[in-house]
Amino acid sequence: MADSTFTYTTSEGKKPGTLIVRLTGPLTYSTMLSFQSEFRSLRPAVLILDLSGTSYMDSAGLGLIMNAHVAAEAGKRKFLVAGTNGRVQSLMELTKVTRVLPMFPSVEAAEAAS
Repeated sequence: MADSTFTYTTSEGKKPGTLIVRLTGPLTYSTMLSFQSEFRSLRPAVLILDLSGTSYMDSAGLGLIMNAHVAAEAGKRKFLVAGTNGRVQSLMELTKVTRVLPMFPSVEAAEAAS
C-alpha cells in the first residue's frame, strides 16, 4: 500500500460555488503530506470530496477529512463526502463518522442534495 500512488484533481460542480475534489489511491499519513496544505486552503461554498477512487485510508487521512468538515461548519460552508467504498466505508462506520459527515453514494447524489 505504501508504494501506491496518490493523486487528486479538482473540478467545478454543476452549481455555482461547488468544487469537487476527487482522490485516487490511498489517503494515508505519507501520501497526504503533499495534499493537505492545498486542501485546507480550499474555501468553496460547497466542497464535495469524492472518495470513489480511494482504495485505503488510515487514521491520519480520516483526521484530515474530519478537520475539513469542522472548518467548513465553522465557516458556514457545506462539506459533503461521496463515493466511499469497501475498506474506507468500513473505517467510517467503525469510527462512527457516518453519523457526523454528510455522506452520499455518488457525486451526483451529493450535488443534488447541496
